[in-house]
Amino acid sequence: MGGAIVDTGNNNGKQYPGKLTCKVLWTCIVAASGGLIFGYDLGISGGVTSMDSFLKQFFPSVYAKESSVTLSDDQYCKFDSQILTLFTSSLYVAALVSSIGASKITRLLGRRVTMLWGGILFLCGAVLNASAQNVWMLIVGRLFLGFGIGCANQSVPIYVSEMAPSKYRGALNMLFQLTITIGILIANLLNYFFAKIEGGWGWRLSLGGAAVPALLIIAGSLTLPDTPNSLIERGKNEEAKDQLKKIRGVPNVDEEYNDLVNASEVSKQVKHPWRTLLTKKYRPQLVFAIGIPAFQQLTGMNVITFYAPVLFKTIGFGSSASLMSAVITGVVNVIATFVSILTVDKFGRRTLFLEGGIQMFICQAIITIAIALKFGVSGNPGVLPTWYAYGLVFFICVYVAGFAWSWGPLGWLVPSEIFPLEVRSAAQSVNVSVNMIFTFAIAQVFTAMLCHLKFGLFIFFAIFVIIMTVFIYKLLPETKGVPIEEMAVVWREHPYWKLYVEEEEVQVVPQSLEMV
Repeated sequence: MGGAIVDTGNNNGKQYPGKLTCKVLWTCIVAASGGLIFGYDLGISGGVTSMDSFLKQFFPSVYAKESSVTLSDDQYCKFDSQILTLFTSSLYVAALVSSIGASKITRLLGRRVTMLWGGILFLCGAVLNASAQNVWMLIVGRLFLGFGIGCANQSVPIYVSEMAPSKYRGALNMLFQLTITIGILIANLLNYFFAKIEGGWGWRLSLGGAAVPALLIIAGSLTLPDTPNSLIERGKNEEAKDQLKKIRGVPNVDEEYNDLVNASEVSKQVKHPWRTLLTKKYRPQLVFAIGIPAFQQLTGMNVITFYAPVLFKTIGFGSSASLMSAVITGVVNVIATFVSILTVDKFGRRTLFLEGGIQMFICQAIITIAIALKFGVSGNPGVLPTWYAYGLVFFICVYVAGFAWSWGPLGWLVPSEIFPLEVRSAAQSVNVSVNMIFTFAIAQVFTAMLCHLKFGLFIFFAIFVIIMTVFIYKLLPETKGVPIEEMAVVWREHPYWKLYVEEEEVQVVPQSLEMV
């Protein structure tokens, strides 16, 4: 009997020859530095909006309300301003728009070009914000920052997932989240010291400092090689094979190369990846490309990240102390991300997701009770004991740790590794877009929610933590160690998702499996 035999067996144990080479490690570290621009912005905006000199110049009404509030007033509402939150949230609308456009660039011109444009746009935003004379200069600068973040977040996770050997893909991909946390920490530290500069212009240094990570990603993108997947996708097969040999460190890469070529052939048959993404066979992956980034934001972590100084100021810390508390949570964030890097390829994605969800829920319950007992619904805590305030910081740190070794890095890793090549760029744009939509919404309404929901804000997020933990437990298959172009097997073997994946359809078969 002639023709091709389709492998429908279990490919979870399939491993291509190769090792973790210095070239792969270096390229992944350089590419992941794109996370610095996202992290720096996440950390810098909350600190800047708590600086009196910044508020006095651009948001005088907020400054007047904040500076006049006494302990007898409602502490929940003193930062409630939609214009102020627009300063933070406008970036994420721009990131949403640019991530969709970046999908086309990533597919046609490669991952490196998208990273380069991300760095250039972010640099423009940093210059505008540092030199801002009015609110609209700030907002336009934020939009440029958002365009840059959208490009970087769309391209970097794909790049790292494609360069990394499957055995180490989880740890290497999490370097992106690690650089995000490092960016947040650096921003918090700079805010703390720049806020002490006499003359009240330290906020310009904080905002202008975004130029440094922008220049890093520009330099990195100019020196990085393209991924073998991208080279094959653009018809450069021989160059791709040579590149694959270099990054795997072995002379024989035929099996992996042939699988990549065949995946590319399938990809070329897809003329409309966005429309294809909506077909039934990609339903399982699409659910996670939407669900994971949405739930990642509904953990409430970005409330801590964006507004940590504002939040700490609300619960009884002074301006300087609130900035230092944000530094402490930033340090916890970085350390916990290292834990995730060391454990994700050993314990798997599901374990970290579930453990992190339980840990965050317990901490949110304790924080809710603590704030409710002291602030009540009036927002009047009286004199807040030092031990009480530091107790709140401790449980916020434990909560941050739970997020940083679970939903933080896995929110970028899992969506970037589960899609086949033909829809990968479009799917990553969906992932980034959903992330930015929910980030924008939460950033825009946080101060209003805090004002109206009081301590109930933490109950709101805790409910979603329960829902998302059940979501992972019921629906997410384990993907650790599965080669990126062999990922379809995890859906075929899942008791629920196998109903959506049609095993009978004609598939392009790796040449290593063909028989005549």
